[in-house]
Order: sequence, then structure tokens, then C-alpha cells
Amino acid sequence: MNPQEFQELNVLVGNSLHLHDDHIHVQDEAALRADIRQLARAAALGSGKQAAQARWLIRSAAQALGILPASIHDLYMARGRGEVPPAFTVPAMNLRILTFDAAAAIFRNALKIEAGAFLFEIARSEIGYTQQRPSEYSACVLAAAIATGWRGPVFIQGDHFQVSASRYRAGPDAELEAVKDLTAEAVAAGFYNIDVDTSTLVEIEKPTIPEQQELNSRLSAEMTAFIRALEPQGVTVSIGGEIGEVGGHNSNEAELRAYTEGFDAVLEKLAPGRAGLSKISIQTGTSHGGTVLPDGSIAQVSVDFETMLALSRIARMEYGMAGAVQHGASTLPQEAFGKFVEYEACEVHLATNFQNIFFDLAPKELLDEMYAYLDANHAKEKKEGQTAEQFYYKTRKYAIGPFKARQWDLPAEQLDAITRAWDEQFAMLFEKLAIAGTRQHIEAHVHPAEIAPDLNGYLKAAGVGPGEDTSDLAD
Repeated sequence: MNPQEFQELNVLVGNSLHLHDDHIHVQDEAALRADIRQLARAAALGSGKQAAQARWLIRSAAQALGILPASIHDLYMARGRGEVPPAFTVPAMNLRILTFDAAAAIFRNALKIEAGAFLFEIARSEIGYTQQRPSEYSACVLAAAIATGWRGPVFIQGDHFQVSASRYRAGPDAELEAVKDLTAEAVAAGFYNIDVDTSTLVEIEKPTIPEQQELNSRLSAEMTAFIRALEPQGVTVSIGGEIGEVGGHNSNEAELRAYTEGFDAVLEKLAPGRAGLSKISIQTGTSHGGTVLPDGSIAQVSVDFETMLALSRIARMEYGMAGAVQHGASTLPQEAFGKFVEYEACEVHLATNFQNIFFDLAPKELLDEMYAYLDANHAKEKKEGQTAEQFYYKTRKYAIGPFKARQWDLPAEQLDAITRAWDEQFAMLFEKLAIAGTRQHIEAHVHPAEIAPDLNGYLKAAGVGPGEDTSDLAD
């Protein structure tokens, strides 16, 4: 980055940074914290080159302050060995809207309770419709860490890096290459936690469970070997597998064993001695976004917590993983969240309710424009008999990306109302999931490596076009 380009960005943060031999030094942390949202805005909304430089600058400044992207793998392995008790459930939070502001609310609440075990994540589908490439997402999260005075590891995860079943059938090599390209881009951006999801390819029509899981476990192992080959020095990426697509039938012990043993056998051939899975995602009765009733409310679901407990214990005690992961949980009633701890879920994925809070509190004029956009561009997705409330609830995520600039530039009063609601939601979730005091476990087991961000890599990533079609993928 030449001095003029650096200065154009440095002025956004009160000239609080110093560039010397391509290294960033923080001269005035107070000024940086006060103004970092402006640099994050440039990272999200700037032109290609400027956005790339802003993302690199944020990551470099974060590293200078001791804020480092990290893998949660070693914590999860310690839980699998029984060194960390299964007394808390790690929240993995998909931030689709106003990522900087939502992440800041998370860090604020974590700091109050000495929490350290929590993940920021975004799925392959969400990257598409929210128009957030991995480097933008990680930059906004790291900028929020700077703004709130966070120090130490930050866990950023690729959620549902999923293989599309229809595109795999049409051209398997091209579809697998697309997922690999995204994975490499994400790891370069500091995503040191990846959920490999080939559960869409479970062949339920085959006669035995090992045969049903064979393609799923084999491709998961191939993706894991690929990830292990591109890990930066000093990083063991935390990798999760999935034995059944969320929204399908509930998982069972035979499926877990067939998938895990098939995975381990293939990985040992492809990458002998390399680390395998740290966790495994299962289906217990939920669905992404919940089931929408005609009035727009969400139907109550019955979560099979006994299955969660049984499979989590098998994964932990017999296969050395942290346990089982719950997807599609954010729209459950508050009293359900404590049960994830009681039934020993190692991780729970939360997304839709954070989005709902935004849509509940966003100004009417913005919502009217977003819904008009949906009417004009997504009317074909309205099913026969579906009410307007059901249609908008199911499709409004597709308006997030096209209106990203409007969201960033909300008046302060309206933004404050949304962030206060997020504060309350995160405070409740963190209490129910019992992550208070988990920073001690992170400090004992997670020792993040300092990986110098590559400006050329950020520039290359920013050259990616509008993104692939992800409409058939899970969130």
C-alpha cells in the first residue's frame, strides 16, 4: 500500500495508525477505537481496491493489539479428553446484518462475564445473499473487537460450507472445486474454523447406513485433507462434519458411527496422522429459520434432547470430539437454551432471531423498500396459499445484500435501538449457554499464532465478482 492510499484510510481513524515497511503500528488506541466503524464501513462498502486495503488494515491493526483470528480446535480436543467439563455450550452466531455492530454487542457482553468460548460464523449461502465475502466478514468482526477493547483469540467460522446436491449431480468436480475455492479464501481471511457439509449427499435410498453415509464421509475427509494442506503454520483448523441435513429425519447412533468411522478411514489414507474432526453436527428436530405460520409467527418445535445427549457422549467419549452440534436453534423459546447445556451439546448455531430483531426494529420506510424489492425480484418463490407474512419472512434475507449501504447508514437513534435489543439477546443467550468464565479455558488451551495478513491476497479476494448462486444451500 503506498503512503497516499494508507493516508486516505488512516484519516478515517483519526490518523491513529502508522505504516512502516508494510507493518501497521497503533499510535493512538483510543482514537482507533472511537473511529474504527468508519474503517469497517470502508471494508464493507468501499470500491474493490479500497475495501481490500481497509480489510487488510483492520486485520493488521488488530494483530498489533493482540487480537488474533484463532482455531477452537484445541479447546474442543481438551473437552473430548475430559480436561474441560461439558458444562457450557459454545454459541456460534451467524451475523447477516450490520456485522460490525452485532459483533460489538457480542464482545461487550462477553467482556462483562469473562466469556471466551463463542464463534462468529457465516454460511456459504449467507455469503451469497448478504454480499459479504469472508475477508469483509472477518474485518468487521475484528474491527468490533478493536472497538470494544477485546484482546486475545477471535473464533471465526465458515458455517455450512455445503455441497449443493443438484450441482454435484450435474458436475461433481466443478461443485467440489467451488467449495474448495471458498474454503481457501476463507482460511486466508482468518476463518480457522470450518464446518464441512456434504450431508446433502447422504444416499438414504441405499440399503445400509454405512452405504448411505459413504459418499458423505468420504467427501468430508477429502475436504478435511484439503484444509489441512493449506493451514498456516501454527494453526490446526477446527473442522466439523455433519451426518444429516438439518430439517431431515433425526440422527441416530448408527449414522454417527458409520460417518465417523468412514471419515477416519479415508482421512488416514489421504493425510496420515493429521487431525480429524473436532465436533459433529446432528439433526434433532429443528429447521433453519423455523416453520412459519400464516400470521408470520414461528411454530413451536420439539427438540429431541435425549438424542443430543446420547450422540454427544458417543462423539466425546468414544471418538475424542467435543460432542454434537445443534443447528437451527435461534427461534426456540428462551427456556430451551439451557437444555443444550444440560444435554451436553458442545455448540449451538444461532442466526435467524438476530435477523428478526433487525426487521422488527428497522425503520418502516427501509422495510417498505426491501419488501418492494422482494416483490419485484423474488415473487416466483411465493408458494400457492402462502400469506404475505409467510412470503416476506422466508425471503427477506435476500434483501439484505442489496440494501447493505442503507443498513450501515441508519440514523444513530435507530441503530442504537437495534443494538440495544441485540445486547439483551446476547446477554440472555450467554447466560443460558453458561459461557461466563470460559475465558479461563480459552487461555489454558488456545494459543493463537500470529499470521501476517497478505495484502496481495486481500486484493485478489476483492476481485471476486458478485458471487455464486447459493439459493439451494442451507444457512
